[in-house]
Amino acid sequence: MLLPISLLALTLSSIPIALATPTPIYRRSNCTNPTVRKEWRTLSRSEQINYVEAVNCLATKQSRIGLTTPLYDDFPYIHNQLNNEIHSVASFLPWHRYFVHVYEAALKECGYKGSATYWDWTLDSLSPSTSSIWDATAGFGGNGSPNVTEPGEYSPRNCVADGPFKNLRPSYITDSYEPHCLSRTWNNGTSEPGRMLGEYYSPEIVAEGQALGNYSEYRYKLEGTPHGAIHSSIGGDMVPSTSPNDPIFFLHHTQIDRLGYLWQQQDPEKRNYEYSGIRTQDQFDGVTPPEASLEDWLPMRGVAADLQVKDLMTTESDLMCYTY
Repeated sequence: MLLPISLLALTLSSIPIALATPTPIYRRSNCTNPTVRKEWRTLSRSEQINYVEAVNCLATKQSRIGLTTPLYDDFPYIHNQLNNEIHSVASFLPWHRYFVHVYEAALKECGYKGSATYWDWTLDSLSPSTSSIWDATAGFGGNGSPNVTEPGEYSPRNCVADGPFKNLRPSYITDSYEPHCLSRTWNNGTSEPGRMLGEYYSPEIVAEGQALGNYSEYRYKLEGTPHGAIHSSIGGDMVPSTSPNDPIFFLHHTQIDRLGYLWQQQDPEKRNYEYSGIRTQDQFDGVTPPEASLEDWLPMRGVAADLQVKDLMTTESDLMCYTY
């Protein structure tokens, strides 16, 4: 299946012909009672309120990385700074797994009592714009309003005007300090909102990816098709590399992590240690990028300790201790 042009920027890597044979690293874990991460709509109303309050709390806390902006902005700032190191490369899945974990820990410091939660967008792929995930009371607010706008670089920015995050003021857009409203522009690539590219994250498309047999092909399919389609179709703040500006980013990436977890569980003895592909982005200059390794480091730029890929390969570790 071919991707829409708007997704091509998210799929710059090619699948290497030769795959490295992973070296198993067996470690005893004390994770005997893992937390079970749940889909947003299965949380109780009090759990949802607790989560929303913690997200908004991040905007009141001091940066951990020396910015003059709040802790909330540390996440989009770091994601943008590392953009070329964490996308279209093998570390896409373990890096974002760790990133969600760090965000979850920050939420807990703001009083959140639960675990990271996910949005299973396969359930909404036939009509994404009518999903209850966008409910103003029990969800994340809706599309940006054409009646509530701010100036943007190329066109007016449609602000989210309802829901629990309508007053958020993210500070950055890519490399620029640019405080702005939370923005969304739902689209299907040619019209608004259309089906919001739901054909690229349908149960059938996701099942095709889950059936792939090696890590490199799997990562490429998951990142380039459903992952990219969600970012592009929500639009607004979800498009640039500061996409963690939108709180829905973390539910989206917890779903990506969930799918990766489920893929690993098909053959855990092998896949909990299977890791291959390119370590750095392919520049298409005739030079083959270096092969990825379980020993590679995952940078966090000060918001958390840097860890090696091998530390993030299983969720049932002392560090994370969760399942789905």
